[in-house]
Amino acid sequence: QAQLVESGGHLVQPGGSLRLSCAASGLILEHYVIGWFRQVPGKEREGVCSINHSDGRAFYADSVKGRFTISRDNAKNTVYLQMNNLKPEDTGVYYCAAARIWTMAQDEYIYWGQGTQVTVSS
Repeated sequence: QAQLVESGGHLVQPGGSLRLSCAASGLILEHYVIGWFRQVPGKEREGVCSINHSDGRAFYADSVKGRFTISRDNAKNTVYLQMNNLKPEDTGVYYCAAARIWTMAQDEYIYWGQGTQVTVSS
């Protein structure tokens, strides 16, 4: 059974860094577009970034461009989200998901992880 598991969420001060991991079992991540999404209670889940499966190109939401980097390690079947210069507005539950086409449309994502909490606060 296909499963995605996120890890790495933590409490961090503004300006700090975190690296989230998205590890897969039961599916080969390099065959899928992988997206990261986040949700704050009371708000809709929003797309953060995604990485293409064919050429490794990435898309970033304007709010994280220049601060976040998505990458793959196909040997480990894992996708990472490096988050630098974190801001309080980055707080939320971060989810990774897998899709067959390169999009940030959430209904195109087939597999979802359970999420990991990121809190940015002093």
